Amino acid sequence: MKWTVLSDNRTQNPSLETEHGLSILLETDKHRILLDTGASDVFIRNAKKTGIDLSTVNYVFISHGHSDHAGGLQHLIKINNKVQVIVSPDAMSGKFYSKRGNLHSITAEWPKIDDDKLVLIDQTCAVAEDIHIIAHIPQSYPMPKGNQNLYVQNTAGNYIHDDFRHELALYVDGLLFTGCAHSGLENILAACPWPVHTVVGGFHLLDGLETEEELTALAQKLIAKYPETKFSTSHCTGDKVFATLKTIMGNHLHAFSCGTTITDTAKACGSLNKAGSDTQ
Repeated sequence: MKWTVLSDNRTQNPSLETEHGLSILLETDKHRILLDTGASDVFIRNAKKTGIDLSTVNYVFISHGHSDHAGGLQHLIKINNKVQVIVSPDAMSGKFYSKRGNLHSITAEWPKIDDDKLVLIDQTCAVAEDIHIIAHIPQSYPMPKGNQNLYVQNTAGNYIHDDFRHELALYVDGLLFTGCAHSGLENILAACPWPVHTVVGGFHLLDGLETEEELTALAQKLIAKYPETKFSTSHCTGDKVFATLKTIMGNHLHAFSCGTTITDTAKACGSLNKAGSDTQ
């Protein structure tokens, strides 16, 4: 399989645009899956610059309802009206806000999607033989502290802390995509009943929130519990956080940025097991 970062906060390629958002094209033997769509049409412009044709993408996976991951969907639909949209109904119906700085909406603007193109997920399931979606992730381990500033508006108009019931994770042949990992890396991994060789996505570990001791403990637990797993992150993982994790995790942890392309030849193997910088 191969994955290419089309939208991210960072890049090493000056010809590509950046934004506070995330979008990754995952290509397998059977599918071309767009993992989130960033905040705008940046991912489309970057795809054109790198010779990627998004009109042939057959699935788009939306990890949660925030605009930095779903905001570009309206632009994708204009160039590919055949794509199947995988999303939680709670993501599409929710009204999401951040109180980081002034209170502001981070709700995505959803395009009209034909019913036969909409794949609504409210429980862990397979949407194709080799595409698995993880829903309603149990919160057995600590949630990222950055969530403390994130809210949903209920029907009474009150702002309540987001419990991230709208967040999904995607698993394909050993690769686990976390989106923003608002539910927490440990919780997402524990909810995945398949062997994971690669974790890709944001970790929602913002600089200055988790203590160095907490980050060190997390890194130690990850490499102890998942010694064969490689982790790749950017977007909502802080630079200082990454440096702290890298000190412990070494070659288990890598940074990606806009334009990164990885060809992953590793295959998931073994029996299924249920193991127990700029941001919004």
